[in-house]
Amino acid sequence: MTQNIYDQENFFQGYARLPRSISGLDAAPEWPSLRAQLPARLGRVVDLGCGYGWFARWARQSGAASVFALDVSEKMLARARVTTVDPAISYERADLEMLELPAGSFDLAYSSLALHYIANLDRLIATVSRAVVPGGAFVFSIEHPLLTAPTVQEWLPHPAGHTIWPLDSYLDEGSRTRDWLASGVIKQHRTLATYLNTLVRHGFVIRHVEEWGPSAADLAAHPEWAKDHQRPPFLLVSARRQAPDVTP
Repeated sequence: MTQNIYDQENFFQGYARLPRSISGLDAAPEWPSLRAQLPARLGRVVDLGCGYGWFARWARQSGAASVFALDVSEKMLARARVTTVDPAISYERADLEMLELPAGSFDLAYSSLALHYIANLDRLIATVSRAVVPGGAFVFSIEHPLLTAPTVQEWLPHPAGHTIWPLDSYLDEGSRTRDWLASGVIKQHRTLATYLNTLVRHGFVIRHVEEWGPSAADLAAHPEWAKDHQRPPFLLVSARRQAPDVTP
């Protein structure tokens, strides 16, 4: 089962103080780039790791026919439900490690900063592939693998006056334990190639990949984001579901 760190009270209270928890999508620096990767027509949407429901509500306001929003955390779902008044959005508790979805039921699968918690990514991508109609989209963001790889969590000085982020065994995939908002947070490290090749293996065509970092304009407005220009904090991916090959 996925580690349900978000239902631990100290973690949840820390998460609630983050800008993106307080102000939603507009406070997520990667949101404009992620939004640009979404299809023009959203159709039927499944939101994998919906959190407070910010995206679910945005999707409905942007024309989605329905949103099936899933999260493993009861605390997150409770917050989402009290801030949502829309019968076309349904929230349900689900462990993405064991997720089952009806075949061909969605036009868009979306996930924000959730897949790096999933140990059995291959199973989840296979499930998403069956659930998304041919021609449908899968758009997601994750912590960049450069962040899930390090074990040293401090910026180190560099003689040239810069700082460096030390990597540890980037090619060795698996669980990494971090202290972030609480101690003992388990995330899954895998390479960028593994993410992309898993999508391809399960019938997706890669449409766009972005290693998000702040622009010059972003840095002018938010100089505290300077470290994110030295190594990208987020990986954004947009893929399209291919039609099954029926060649005899």
